Amino acid sequence: MTREEKSIAIEDLTAQLAGTNIVYVADISGLNADATSNLRRACFKADIKLAVVKNTLLAKAMEASENNYGELPETLKGNSAIFFSDVANAPAKIMKEFRKKSGKPVLKGAYINAEIYIGDELLDSLASLKSKEEVIGEIIGLLQSPAQRVISALLNQFKNEEVSE
Repeated sequence: MTREEKSIAIEDLTAQLAGTNIVYVADISGLNADATSNLRRACFKADIKLAVVKNTLLAKAMEASENNYGELPETLKGNSAIFFSDVANAPAKIMKEFRKKSGKPVLKGAYINAEIYIGDELLDSLASLKSKEEVIGEIIGLLQSPAQRVISALLNQFKNEEVSE
């Protein structure tokens, strides 16, 4: 890879990093071609972009980025694949489900909305994170519940007044 090609690759990675607040880095080495293809297919269905990257290029892209990736560049050893997503827990769920069959991918770390998560032991916690839509749905449900009780009480009161008249 020429110096110019490396420079272009770093610029592309930097642009991809700037375009998302959710980045997972994992080791997918050891997966055969069929398993890798299945992982890519599962990521595509979940609207997750998966790319195998060179560690040095990704580290330089993280350094050039406006985001603070903290200790995440230090995890870039061995083979690395990067997962870009719009849903915080989606890559973790895919990894967790996929590991039932092969033991891979192994989570190196994640950057989720300016928070850094390092280590494979956090995969279960990351998979259980609620998405933005789930949190909004819960809030709406909580807000609707008291309003529904008030409306129900008013309707009951109104019915009781009609019956007594």
